[in-house]
This record gives sequence, C-alpha cells and structure tokens, in this order.
Amino acid sequence: MEAYDRLKKLVAEVEEDVKKAEGGNKAAGTRVRKVMQEIRQAAQDLRVAILDARGDEAAPDSAAKPAAPAKPGGKS
Repeated sequence: MEAYDRLKKLVAEVEEDVKKAEGGNKAAGTRVRKVMQEIRQAAQDLRVAILDARGDEAAPDSAAKPAAPAKPGGKS
C-alpha cells in the first residue's frame, strides 16, 4: 500500500534528526516538527485508504446498524 510505504519512509528519514534534537540541536528539532506534520498527513491518508477499502466491503452492514445514543452530559 503506497500510503503505508510513504509513512514508513518519513519515519525512517526523521530518525537521525530526532536523536540530534534530543541532544539539544534546535535546527534538528525544527526539522523534526516539520516532518511530523508530513507524518501526520501520511497517517491520515493511510487511515482514509483503509476505511475506503473496508467501506467497499462493509457498506451494506453499516446501513443496518442503528446510531449509538448520545452520552449523558456530553456536548452536542
């Protein structure tokens, strides 16, 4: 799956900068934060791809289930 491969690649690429940032390197910390945003988006893309794949199979099932009731005291 392309989205998963991209996520793994981003995590592997940032590993060295994470170690440098832990050592106090501020520039490495900035690079890590930037890549973490890309990782966040890659994770979301993977999540959507998995839901789409599952949705293709389970579409009839999801329509048959009633909605869960709201929790008492929860925000509307």
